[in-house]
Formats: sequence, structure tokens, C-alpha cells
Amino acid sequence: MDLLDTLTAKGLRGEVPTREEALAVLATTDDELLDVVAAAGKVRRRWFGRRVKLNYLVNLKSGLCPEDCSYCSQRLGSKAEILKYTWLKPDQAAEAARAGVAGGAKRVCLVASGRGPTDRDIDRVTDTMAAIKDADPEVEICVCLGLLSDNQAERLKAAGADAYNHNLNTSEGTYGDIATTHTYADRVDTVQKAHGAGLSACSGLIAGMGESDEDLVDVVFALRELGSDSVPVNFLIPFEGTPLAKEWNLTPQRCLRILAMVRFVNPDTEVRIAGGREVHLRSMQPLGLHIANSIFLGDYLTSEGQAGQTDLDMIKDAGFEVEGAGEATLPRHRADVAEAAQAGGGCGTAASACGSGGGCGPCGGHAHAPSSSAAQASSDSSAAQASPAAPAAESSGDELRSDLVKVRRRGAGTELAPNA
Repeated sequence: MDLLDTLTAKGLRGEVPTREEALAVLATTDDELLDVVAAAGKVRRRWFGRRVKLNYLVNLKSGLCPEDCSYCSQRLGSKAEILKYTWLKPDQAAEAARAGVAGGAKRVCLVASGRGPTDRDIDRVTDTMAAIKDADPEVEICVCLGLLSDNQAERLKAAGADAYNHNLNTSEGTYGDIATTHTYADRVDTVQKAHGAGLSACSGLIAGMGESDEDLVDVVFALRELGSDSVPVNFLIPFEGTPLAKEWNLTPQRCLRILAMVRFVNPDTEVRIAGGREVHLRSMQPLGLHIANSIFLGDYLTSEGQAGQTDLDMIKDAGFEVEGAGEATLPRHRADVAEAAQAGGGCGTAASACGSGGGCGPCGGHAHAPSSSAAQASSDSSAAQASPAAPAAESSGDELRSDLVKVRRRGAGTELAPNA
């Protein structure tokens, strides 16, 4: 196929496709799916080999959010029967993180629900990062606390944070359909604040709310322009008790096409399969590893994932290997710029400007051994929303798999061990 030959050649050179080419990827047929995966896989291997980066989530504060994001089980007015608890103490969070680090996680992702942190919240997270770094000084830490105020990114950077996650979720044109308590511009501003402070910018999306192909392409190109060096791709988990509970619009084939489009637009950027992986890719998850070079393992913020050991077995069986703590995630040409930016304390917003070699999307958990499996990853801090002119869902009501959505009852904030 001429399209895939063109996209592969561009990706191998680190070039970005046109918007029309990205749209064409989403329009390919199921008969062409394996060709699409193979083409994206060539680009993935060019820049990341066969490595898979693992990330581990610690949910510092669950539920109780004043924002009204339609996709979120923690939103204001949500009737989803999720865990709700206020801030974990630093020693509790550090203990939760140890499960992932002991299992081989390279990055710990610290997430808290809410509009954004107070200065006291920054102090809490600073103490938590110190407790985690005391146990393992080499572990990467990504923080996800919502909208940042002036100087908060600098404080997190000075305290030892490596990255900040804040997702754009969907296109600017449809953002008002999913949230009214903050704006798309607010989210862009937070990514720019984190980037300007020298933090690795981690920002992504969630697909699956009936959004158009144009919406998906818009947000992915916006992420590229913002300089996100880690792009988590989330697939909506339709929680009962949220406005989007009936939005079952994805098939495994659709998910793979979306991942491939993101890879072609971000050939040398970390692409992560994030929330909703088990629910929507199901038995086709291994094919996703041929496109993405990073995953969340174990449970998510408010839903349960498959066993961490099962994920590790999948990585091995698919012919991939877990990325080691001493290996740089991003290609050298991007890592060099990232290191200079971090040393200088900022780097602007150029598309290829920054990155520490990772980023945690709506963060996830990792486990290597059965006794210390993954805790959580988040699908919560990202989403893509349906536009008024959205196409019909790809799966009919007879094919809905709501039985796959299981509320998290283990790990951080509970008396039960993480996903083992």
C-alpha cells in the first residue's frame, strides 16, 4: 500500500506525516490491519528496538474531585462505586511504590484527584517523593496532580520529580463537551508550565467516546506541537454512574488503528498503551506492543487490570523485553535535548524539544514477581469526547462488554495487597 510505504519511510526518518495521511490510517479496513501494524512496528523498532517500558501507579488520593469531566469515575456527581480516600501518608505511598520498584518498574507515577494542588499538597508530594527516592534514588517519578499554578512545577522539579502528566484528552473543538469546570486552554497551560520548568512533559488522550477521526488527529497533532515526549493513549472505560457509561464505541481493530496513527505522528516519542487496554484490546493486546513501547501494568486508578505477571508473560511471549533501569527510553537525539533542558531549567514548547526519556500517562502500575505485582494505572486523567457529529459506534449493543469493567478494591488505600 502506497500510504503505508510513505508513512514507514517518513517514520524511519523521524518525519511527521501530513494530517491527511494520519486520517487515512484511521480509515483503513480490517483487511489491511496487519499491514498497518507491521508498518507502525517498523517505525517503533527503529527508535525503540524491542524494549517495553514499565510504569507503576500510586494513587495518592481517590475520588472526591470537584471537576465535572464526563469520562471520569471520580468526577463531581459520579455515582460510580469506586474507592474514595484522602491523601496517603508518605510512608504509605512509599510502601505502595516499593511493590512496583521491587518488581522492576522503572517509573513510579504519583496521581491525585482534584482540580489542582495547593501549596500544602505540593509539600505532601515532596515528602512522598523523598520517601520513595530514599529507598531507590534511581527510580523515575512522574507526578499528576491536575492544573498547576505559577511556580508549582519548579517546586516539583526541585524536589526531584522527573516528569509531569497532564493530558489534553481530546480536541480543542470538542473539549467543552466533556468538561465545563476548566478549559482546554487550562490544560495546555499546565503542560507548558511543566515543560518550562524542565520536567518531562507527559500528555495524551483517551479515545472511545464517539469522537470523530478528525478529533483524534487534531489532539495527536496538538500533543506533538506541545512537545509531549510521552503520549499515553487511553481507551475509555465506561463506568456505570458516569455520563458516558453507555459509550462502548471501540473494537480491538479500532484501537490498533488509533495506536498506529499516534505512532506515525510521534515516530521517536514514547507511546504508551494506558487505561482501557484490557477492556478494549482484549486478546489482541500483544499486537499493541508492536506499536507502543510503553505500558501500564496491573490495576488502574479506579478499575482493575489483569495480573501484572500476566502482562510480563505477554511481553516475553510476544518477543519483547522489559526496558532496564539504566536504559534511556527516548532516542539519543531527544534525550540530549532533554538533559540540556533539565540542566537549564526549561525548554519552551517546541515539538521535539524535551523529554527525560519517559513520562507517565494516566499512570499505571508494574509488577515483576507475583508477590509484588502491579498496583494501578490511571485512565482517569485523560479522555476524548464525542463531537456532535460523531460517527456511529463500531460495536453494536449486542457486543458490549461491560462485564470487563471491575472497580479496583486492592492496592493503595486498601487493606489488600496490590495486583499479585
